[in-house]
Amino acid sequence: MGAAIIEQDGNLRVLRITGLLKKSELDNVQAAMVHDLGPETPITLLVIAEGFQGWERGADWGDLTFFSTYGDLIEKIAIVAPVRWETDLMTFAAAGLRRAPVKFFPEGQLSQARAWLRTSA
Repeated sequence: MGAAIIEQDGNLRVLRITGLLKKSELDNVQAAMVHDLGPETPITLLVIAEGFQGWERGADWGDLTFFSTYGDLIEKIAIVAPVRWETDLMTFAAAGLRRAPVKFFPEGQLSQARAWLRTSA
């Protein structure tokens, strides 16, 4: 699978993305998160993109249902990926459009990303 979510440390969710991200894979990950979330369950999200090749072409990436319904339950987002994907992944995460801070960390800075997620917003 190109996208998988793993729960760690209570409210931390880790989203691992590899290869070409398909819309159906992201939909499945979001459905799993919704199943685990209560209406007032804030989470932090760590996105790790390894061997990332971009997004499936032709899919409806403009569907903002998850963002509009559950976006405010995400308190912080850290993204760890190759630097070449920084702008695209920050845009995809809606950095600057959501109340949660979103921060990018280059590959090799996973421990720094985890530490940042543990600090107060």
